[in-house]
Amino acid sequence: MAEKARRRLVIATHNRGKLKEIEALLAPHGFDCVSAGELGLIEPEEAGGDFAANAELKARAAAAGSGCMALADDSGLCVEALGGRPGIHSARWAEPAGGPAGGGGRDFRGAMERVNRELGPTANRRAYFVSVLALAWPDGKVKTFEGRVHGTLVWPPRGERGFGYDPMFVPDGYRETFGEMDPALKHRISHRAAAFRKQVEAGFR
Repeated sequence: MAEKARRRLVIATHNRGKLKEIEALLAPHGFDCVSAGELGLIEPEEAGGDFAANAELKARAAAAGSGCMALADDSGLCVEALGGRPGIHSARWAEPAGGPAGGGGRDFRGAMERVNRELGPTANRRAYFVSVLALAWPDGKVKTFEGRVHGTLVWPPRGERGFGYDPMFVPDGYRETFGEMDPALKHRISHRAAAFRKQVEAGFR
């Protein structure tokens, strides 16, 4: 009976690292999760002007395509000395030169090198990760929740855990990068965890 009561939730991502983190956050909440990739849903172009717009766009598309409740994340690294870049273009900075936006084969080592190169010798290496979660229903209802975590960028990158820009980001109050940190600890303190806590407080209805 308990299994029948579980609700299906589509996680609107094709990113395996992001999928793993979201599944870990959802584990205590009684959902049967399936990714947009597993369902063969096309990843919509992230044409929004901010994280919330992109998260909402992806969640709405997954909910409409699956007929189920869908959860999407749009997140990125904002570097103070770069005027907030790469921001919503964080994944795009990892695209191969000339490659399509949103395509495969992302090179985050190259993206981290670009961040470090553009920072140059500046002493201000402050940055923060932003995550906006959007929960959408097939009837068009959407709720969004934002979380942030502040920290400092290091060079060279450290650690093989996490994904994206994690190996160059040390969160405030810690010595390890997200790339070195135990995943269970990262799940507790990350920008995505902060957004998820707000979502849990608001409920899934």
